[in-house]
Amino acid sequence: MRRVAAAAGALAIAAAVTLGTTPAVAQATPAGQTGAAATPKATTKPKPTPDTITITGGELPESGIKVLQAEDPKLFRMLMEEVSWIAGATPQTSTPAKKNLGTKYTVQILIKDKATQLYELYPQATGGPRAHRPATQPSGKKTDGWFYGRLSMSESLRLSGVPLKAKPDVVNGGIGGGVGETLSSDSDPVEGANELFGQFRRLFLLNGALLLVILTGLAGMAFLIRRRI
Repeated sequence: MRRVAAAAGALAIAAAVTLGTTPAVAQATPAGQTGAAATPKATTKPKPTPDTITITGGELPESGIKVLQAEDPKLFRMLMEEVSWIAGATPQTSTPAKKNLGTKYTVQILIKDKATQLYELYPQATGGPRAHRPATQPSGKKTDGWFYGRLSMSESLRLSGVPLKAKPDVVNGGIGGGVGETLSSDSDPVEGANELFGQFRRLFLLNGALLLVILTGLAGMAFLIRRRI
């Protein structure tokens, strides 16, 4: 009996120790984690985007023009649309004759003051704007290629400060953009409507006179035919 009692007492002590330590272990392990502590997830940094564009060449000063995305987002977007598509595009045309290219303007795209892309624009080229992607790029080697530039190239550069003739009718590659166009403040819409109405009236009177001549001629012919009968 003593041996049985001793064995029962040992089992009771072991059970007490086990039950006493289990909550501590459970408390030490955070909910949802088992075994070793879970490894924290790595955070992915957002990819940096262009924030600066510089323009040099032509009659511009050596320092050129700098357009910041933070200061003028609309102008920055216009310039990006002129060159961003060229990065991965397939060349569209052969190398034009130098005499037909006109003034060259070099455009660089930067990310945090580090140049990543470089293009040469010719807004006054014969037959329409041209763009050149040099093989040597700040971010690495690319295929040398020539492209037909957007019709809005000249106006985008002019709005940036490049001394070019205004072409507001071709902004965004189409007609009627209106950017850079100065409208006359003394224009009278009523006067324009009156002029348009006058033109319609003159046209109506002219058509009426022509119709009267035709009817008179027909009447004369009918009279002559009747007399002969």
